[in-house]
Amino acid sequence: MLGGSRARGTHRPDSDWDLGVYYRGAPDLGALEELAAEVTGGPVEVYAPGAWGAWVNGGAWLVLPDGSRVDWILRDVDRVRRVWEECREGRYEIGAQAGHPLGFWSPAYPGEAALGRVLADTDGELARLRQETRTYPEALRTALTGGAVWDAGFSVAMAGKSCLARDVLHAALCLSRAVGGLVQALHAHHRVWCLNEKGALAAASAMPETPHDFGARATALLGGIGRGEAELTRSLETATGLVDEVREIVGAEA
Repeated sequence: MLGGSRARGTHRPDSDWDLGVYYRGAPDLGALEELAAEVTGGPVEVYAPGAWGAWVNGGAWLVLPDGSRVDWILRDVDRVRRVWEECREGRYEIGAQAGHPLGFWSPAYPGEAALGRVLADTDGELARLRQETRTYPEALRTALTGGAVWDAGFSVAMAGKSCLARDVLHAALCLSRAVGGLVQALHAHHRVWCLNEKGALAAASAMPETPHDFGARATALLGGIGRGEAELTRSLETATGLVDEVREIVGAEA
């Protein structure tokens, strides 16, 4: 399945090609390495499931003879199915994952299926999964908006203590997490899948029911959190305002 910016039509000329390699059971890594060597002209290591973390899973980085970069990303189709069923019931989780500074939000799995382009599908399962996930579940919308806004508010509260202590590391991490949570909440409120942090702030900022100048204000906040107590306090006030405005927009969901 083609994923990423190329599947959504938002890619640059130099963007990588992200290919989701869906499997059931144990993938044949040897066969994948042979195929990778055939298309690249040299040896390629294919990382086993779990090698890249519990959520990103495994895969390979390929460089084709013309310089194009292709990322193979392994996906256990049975696990994707389980996560999809959980999302339909309003359940999700956030896992620690390298490369995802705000964590891997489990709804990304069905979101990848919904937004991807099926390239090969021997039994039609990916096509069925893609069709099912095109509709964002209302139960997930309610759970995620409420949970994400609560998390954002809690993170800002924790940042308040760090601002008084001038603990810039903790304050910055808390405020970044808060903005990330608000971005997730706005995506869910608009019934739009959010796959990861990349481009998510800009996407949320362009949505119709989003606070005025949300993107600009969040960018200014994260780009100038500050070091002294006065600067940190101003950042805290900005973050508090953003949380309050998003909470009001999502309304009953929060």
